Amino acid sequence: MPVTQRHVEIMDTTLRDGEQTSGVSFSPSEKLTIAQLLLTEVKVDRIEIASARVSDGEFAAVQSITQWAKEHGFLDKVEVLTFVDGQVSVEWMLQAGAKVMNLLTKGSLNHLTHQLKKTPEAHFAEVAAVIKLAGEKGLACNVYLEDWSNGMRHSREYVFQYLDFLQQQPVKRIMLPDTLGVLTPDEVREFITAIVTRYPDIHFDFHAHNDYDLGTANVLEGVKAGASGIHLTINGMGERAGNASLASAIAVLNDFLPTVKTSVVETSLYTVSKLVETFSGFRIAVNKPIVGENVFTQTAGIHADGDKKNKLYFSDLMPERFGRQRKYALGKTSGKANIENNLQQLGIKLSDPDLKKVTQRIIELGDRKEVLTQADLPYIISDVLDSNRIEENVILENYVLTHSKNMNPSVTIRIAIKGQVFEEHSQGDGQYDAFMNALKKVYKQLKIALPPLADYAVRIPPGGKSDALCETIITWVKNEKEFKTRGLDSDQTVSAIKATLKMLNLI
Repeated sequence: MPVTQRHVEIMDTTLRDGEQTSGVSFSPSEKLTIAQLLLTEVKVDRIEIASARVSDGEFAAVQSITQWAKEHGFLDKVEVLTFVDGQVSVEWMLQAGAKVMNLLTKGSLNHLTHQLKKTPEAHFAEVAAVIKLAGEKGLACNVYLEDWSNGMRHSREYVFQYLDFLQQQPVKRIMLPDTLGVLTPDEVREFITAIVTRYPDIHFDFHAHNDYDLGTANVLEGVKAGASGIHLTINGMGERAGNASLASAIAVLNDFLPTVKTSVVETSLYTVSKLVETFSGFRIAVNKPIVGENVFTQTAGIHADGDKKNKLYFSDLMPERFGRQRKYALGKTSGKANIENNLQQLGIKLSDPDLKKVTQRIIELGDRKEVLTQADLPYIISDVLDSNRIEENVILENYVLTHSKNMNPSVTIRIAIKGQVFEEHSQGDGQYDAFMNALKKVYKQLKIALPPLADYAVRIPPGGKSDALCETIITWVKNEKEFKTRGLDSDQTVSAIKATLKMLNLI
């Protein structure tokens, strides 16, 4: 018998609450791009994009988003945080072209008494006036109960008094935020169950923060208790420890609540996560669930062996769900199966004795804290086995690098490609750029296009001396797939050249 599913709305607040992450400020064009992706690719139900009255830049961003949303039929999905300030926020909304306001009001007696210094009756009257004005101007209104979590803990009678009042108002949704991220999952379940039971015809959103790292768990309990919508942010961005993470919450709901469905497209979550990482400069932890770089990487050899035999270490969190791919790390804990999986992806097969030697060499490098990638494997194999099975077809026989004040850096190279020797000279914006320009001249003669460079990262050990080794990791793109090569040298340009030579011998 099929399971009956209820739809839970997903409201993404990365562009409003998420932008309160310390040091993060999106430009209007970045906000528009993120908004478009969220609505058209990720397919969240709603987005909260700004706070009213903040700045001219915020106003311009809201205008650009609402104009695009109006043209594409998304205007009713675009929301703005507003305030109990008479007609000021309402007028701001009208000028910005937005149609849905999320009115910030007091959800605890503590906030009401000590911040506003008003009685409940006075606050309710002001809220009612703003809601009435919004309706007259054609705006839809949702209401936030700020500090609702502490309100339920310490002034529950006030919360119910306020909700009794709000159910008589023309509001579309009532939003219940754990403003300071203090609730436990048990409290979330108890509080929302009590409210949904008492007001079964009202749409309640739950808004979780992550101060105790309970954001995702609280979202799960909130939905189980009957919340009709949840608020999330990309990469868990937000003030202090951030908000509940969009990717984590969606994965949890999809896997553990079969009676619930959302509109979110899982395969789009990693793409939007990386884009927001780039725009915000807010780096994703490598072990962050779903979107972290390492979360689908098996390191232990026993895990790789289990995966190979019967997918023993697989779970429902398959990387393909999120547009990703499983990887097997190379290092001191690598086992035979781990390395075999990487070799298989490279199309290389070794005999058992040879594989044992390569495995031992990788373990030795791992003990020295070497960073090993799949692209290093052919060179490790060549070094360990002293074999010609992987030919070094490209040899840089000689090069001269020059750098002079007020003159463009230049490079002269002598390179042998499958026995044919070429010499070229070129200039560039830097020594490595000059080297690449000379290299392109050579490969142009061979009518071979070099893969474009997608990323260039340099690592130097902390506290290292001036002659410390420099590691350059370059990401290339070939046939729409990325691969990395690594070079190690005390000279940064030379380490980049070594990484480039590895690429030339792989293509």
